[in-house]
Amino acid sequence: MITLTPQEVRAHFGSLFSEQFLVMVDQAAGVAEIRETCRARGPVEWDAMNRQRAGGAITSCSVDGSTLTIRTRIGRFPVRFGPAEAKSGGQALEAVEIEGDEVVTSWAGIAGAGVGVAACLPQAPGVSRAVYPSEADLRIGGARENRVRIYSPAFEKVVFGIDDTDTSSGGATWVLALQCAAANPIKDAHLLGMRLVQLNPAVPNKTTNCVGSALVYAVRPQHYPALERFVVDYICEHALSPDAGIAVRKGIVHPPAEEEMRRVKTEILTVDLADSMAKRLGVRFIDPNGGRGRIGALGALLWANEGAEAAGLDGEHL
Repeated sequence: MITLTPQEVRAHFGSLFSEQFLVMVDQAAGVAEIRETCRARGPVEWDAMNRQRAGGAITSCSVDGSTLTIRTRIGRFPVRFGPAEAKSGGQALEAVEIEGDEVVTSWAGIAGAGVGVAACLPQAPGVSRAVYPSEADLRIGGARENRVRIYSPAFEKVVFGIDDTDTSSGGATWVLALQCAAANPIKDAHLLGMRLVQLNPAVPNKTTNCVGSALVYAVRPQHYPALERFVVDYICEHALSPDAGIAVRKGIVHPPAEEEMRRVKTEILTVDLADSMAKRLGVRFIDPNGGRGRIGALGALLWANEGAEAAGLDGEHL
């Protein structure tokens, strides 16, 4: 076996195109989520189609810009990958395994796809080291097969929902949420996305648009408490409204929430009802206020991992 750091991989193959590699795990649910960012969209679209076809540990793939998100099972699984793909290439995720505080993802590729798994992914920021079974796996391209095990830190997925930080005379929750994200001092807390969530515009207690905000992070488990404290302190210090609400939920797999998601866009809810919804859905409120901002904070959190429809009225689609 040959073990190389990302810097050594880059020195061996030359600088390639992977810009980020993160793996979040939800061990209670037996699943992981892999985020890869490439310099261009085309390679991640091709990877998504080929990996999904190969099966293995992968259960679903999605592409947003040049970022590929893969939902996987934890464990080792057979793949539909081998000599039959030698003429057209192929790529597969054979295993996702936990070793201490690291995640080990095992990859296989043929032809150009072998370049992707053997040379490109192992040099991405976020990778700790790559282990190649043999010298043959360091020879890439043509009709060769390549395999590699990539070691990276294990992250948790965390979503914060924020609402009611502004007043009719000033402020905007989405601006404060982005300022909070920009000010984050915690190195091992990576912002994965920010979403504006349109809530029910008919509610009487609002500024104008009735929009909550969500921040989605990948964070090392040991740094999560510091991240939570920072978000609470920052929002509470800079909010103009005394009713600011902050909700949080960790993990990848959650109870179904289609009904609650619909209701935050269509009904006028109470704080007590939001509290009961949150308990059922594994959501905690971490603001000290206990005010009506908790309703929108819950709504923003529930829509955080959805598509552009989060920003629309109920039933609107692009």
